[in-house]
Amino acid sequence: MRKRCLFALVLGAVLLLGFGTEAFAQHESRGRFVTRSGVAMGTLVQVRAYVSANLTPQQEEEVAVHAEAALSEIRRLESLMTTWKPDSEVSQVNANAGQKAVRVSPEVYDVISRAQGFSKLSLGAFDVSFYALRGLWFFDDDVQPVLPDKEEIRKRLPLIDYRAIELRPTDRTVRLLKKGMAMNLGGLGKGYAVDAAVRRLKAGGILAGSVQAGGDLAVFGKREGGPFWAGIRDPRSADPTDSFAVCQIQDHAFSTAGDYERAFVKDGKRYHHILDPRTGWPAKGARSVTIYAQDATTADGLDDIVLMVGKERGLALVETFPDAGAVIVDAQNRVTISRRLKPLCKILHAPTPGV
Repeated sequence: MRKRCLFALVLGAVLLLGFGTEAFAQHESRGRFVTRSGVAMGTLVQVRAYVSANLTPQQEEEVAVHAEAALSEIRRLESLMTTWKPDSEVSQVNANAGQKAVRVSPEVYDVISRAQGFSKLSLGAFDVSFYALRGLWFFDDDVQPVLPDKEEIRKRLPLIDYRAIELRPTDRTVRLLKKGMAMNLGGLGKGYAVDAAVRRLKAGGILAGSVQAGGDLAVFGKREGGPFWAGIRDPRSADPTDSFAVCQIQDHAFSTAGDYERAFVKDGKRYHHILDPRTGWPAKGARSVTIYAQDATTADGLDDIVLMVGKERGLALVETFPDAGAVIVDAQNRVTISRRLKPLCKILHAPTPGV
């Protein structure tokens, strides 16, 4: 599953490439971006509204107000879902595990409900109750190349069970049925927040732009001079801006899960922050999975699942989603591009080898 908490600062694994300066843009763009950035949900967040180059200062200020509002929406959702604050809704659900149900906001209920859907679809390869493993691995600011006790992992695995998360839609409550259970919504939370920010921009009359939170990117609308392009980070390159592939993107989302953002190598083996809830150990299905989907929440959930289950089963699952696709760098460093994405993507160079 996704990181131990929502707040460990990471860089983006998907890069929205500049317009007019890339060889991939067919014509020079006559527009520009009004951008607002900040740190939220443990990563750098960037809200960009694409506007005409002829925008007046007053009009630009009006656009900036909507970009700020979109950024504020992400932070509002973060305050509901973070596990770093004891008064957040998710923290309250965790604190009452095995005791009582907790009433939550519509947004938190929606994220957990969607997470349940991904859990069922993946037969438990995706499970937000993986947070029962908290404190065993150290991949965040406290990164340590120390392996947890195998027996302790074994004891906690029974507490990871999406079927023991009770949802009551009539009163919008959530209850963890076993004492010691805990949820972390990092596997969907950023994608959900990105979608919410896009809706906020559109509600403000913004016709084109993007929202990015780390490895989660959503692009909407069109720009002058050609399509938007997104670069996919080379999982073993020392340069975090090195893209091994680029893809056209319009009115879709990209999300990348990889084994490189927070990781350590011990005795020649890589250990990373995306834990398989079925084993309690880092996922082994791929080095990097980038999902192209109609919304960022779907892309955010699918990239983790494919990283867990591997290329063959993962690609079959992705194909069941309308207009979705995947770019996978497997455990042997081979690149596979799914059927729907092949016309949209270009490989720039082979991914860098390494452990």
